[in-house]
Amino acid sequence: MTRFAFRAGLVASAVLLAAGLHVSAQDDNHREITIAAKDGAFQPAKVEVRQNDLVKVTFAAEDGPHSLNIDAYRIAKRARPGRPAVFEFRADRAGTFPYYCNLSDPAAHDMKGELIVRER
Repeated sequence: MTRFAFRAGLVASAVLLAAGLHVSAQDDNHREITIAAKDGAFQPAKVEVRQNDLVKVTFAAEDGPHSLNIDAYRIAKRARPGRPAVFEFRADRAGTFPYYCNLSDPAAHDMKGELIVRER
């Protein structure tokens, strides 16, 4: 990095700070969400993001093994207590997409949620 580029970066940062603007990962098309599986349900049961967001998901199973599947995004992750699954995906299609648990436990078949991807 040249001295000029470094100074330009410092000046840009100072201008943003002086203007009272705060740029965070959430403001820059990055979303971090946590989905928990417990007592036969997902919490939250509805997740909303915007199209083209890079979504980082922490999927935690709190009471036994669970899976999180979103067919439209080819996501199939498993977690168990104390071992969450952490993954990222680009929400590149607008729409409403179901997520569910597909483990063999009969209670898991009722575990459903919705990923809503809003157009930008």
